[in-house]
Amino acid sequence: MRRARGYSLSKRSSRPIAGVVTASIVVAVALVGASLLAARAAPAPKPPFSDYRAERPGVSHKITVRDLPPPNAAESVDNGARMVPRPKDAWPLAPAGFDVQLYADGLANPRLIRAAPNGDLFVAESEIGAVRLLRGVGPDGRATKTELFAQGLQQPFGIAFYPPGNDPRWVYVANTDSVVRFPYRSGDLKARGLVQTVVAALPGGGRLRGGGHWTRDIAWSNDGKKLYASVGSRSNNDDTDGNPAEFERADVLEFDADGKNRRVFAWGIRNAVGIAVHPRSGELWASVNERDRLGDNLVPDYITHVEPGGFYGWPWFYLGAHPDPRHAGKHPELAGKVLVPDVLLESHDASLEMVFYDGAQFPAEYRGDIFAAEHGSWNKTVRTGYEVIRVPLHGRDRAGGEYQDFLTGFVTTTGDVWGRPVGVAVAKDGALMVTDDGSNSIWRVSATGPAAPVTPPVTKK
Repeated sequence: MRRARGYSLSKRSSRPIAGVVTASIVVAVALVGASLLAARAAPAPKPPFSDYRAERPGVSHKITVRDLPPPNAAESVDNGARMVPRPKDAWPLAPAGFDVQLYADGLANPRLIRAAPNGDLFVAESEIGAVRLLRGVGPDGRATKTELFAQGLQQPFGIAFYPPGNDPRWVYVANTDSVVRFPYRSGDLKARGLVQTVVAALPGGGRLRGGGHWTRDIAWSNDGKKLYASVGSRSNNDDTDGNPAEFERADVLEFDADGKNRRVFAWGIRNAVGIAVHPRSGELWASVNERDRLGDNLVPDYITHVEPGGFYGWPWFYLGAHPDPRHAGKHPELAGKVLVPDVLLESHDASLEMVFYDGAQFPAEYRGDIFAAEHGSWNKTVRTGYEVIRVPLHGRDRAGGEYQDFLTGFVTTTGDVWGRPVGVAVAKDGALMVTDDGSNSIWRVSATGPAAPVTPPVTKK
């Protein structure tokens, strides 16, 4: 398995063509340099909080509500990813006993990924409005066939197959503003018929910093009778009272199988980017981006089972009855109704797609566990996220609160970013597939031997 070691980017020279360009370059370099110095000078976070400097495959973390600091808006920063091409010796790092291969590259903004029952992988290429299909694994670990399954879509993200089981007849796709479907038979490389709209007029669009969430994920109940669709908030923390911009947002919607009888399944969920149904319990789960600008360690992103009718706090409260100071005194009647999520993650991780591991290739203790892609922070002093995590369920239907770093190495030792995990899926052979829209690639993680022991979570003394 290839392993990333300490490295530095090769020096490049450029010849400015005008004084303005020279000044711009100087300013840009100064800003990057200042940000880098600030990150290097930043003290290590106090347990149980962490950042990319401490991320290692197999390290375990556990954050609880008792660990939350007070809000501190002055602490918030704009520290977006400095994207660079993947350095020559950079490679994702997995725990001992796992191998990482480059399954595909040269893709166009690969986002969510789902495995069809026959093993084909469907990937949303959101920026170009397409869904791509990849098939097979060659001796080099790469896909043996790649086809454009469908195009002409509107910021597609979520993908689901219907009916559930081994013989679906439709591929459902969640645009930012609708849910559509294509006729499908197992083995199809391209959509065999015209697109049909199942759910029209989802709240859509938006690409704003701290809000404007455009991704829509979809999932079927295990019996195929209910369709769930996640819809993120329009804003970071705007009050929803009398606010038409936030109508039917920051929630999970539920529909009958035909797309009718639309209703809110759960609410106050700022941005459930990824949703999945537990294969045994049938409960809906969500991977959620929480609000920004309350400090480096507020508010933690989270992964949780979702209660029908449940209220998760946004925008007035967070993680129980903690009031958002920007809405002080509003809706006191809701304070005692805010549900606390199962697993608290680092704040600003940007937790995206999640999947339950149902393969047989990984060691037995991984069966039924959750994997989730952490796209990475833009508003934390020192970066966090930029990894894939594992949430161990220990054979149970609910999580105990801890999570582990599983696939890391997407940030260089100098703090630059070359990869950003978005999607996770379990291949038919049991490998874990990870989309990366930083390097426009898909990585394949396979088991090669006994897993390494897990490092216990660090807690406050």
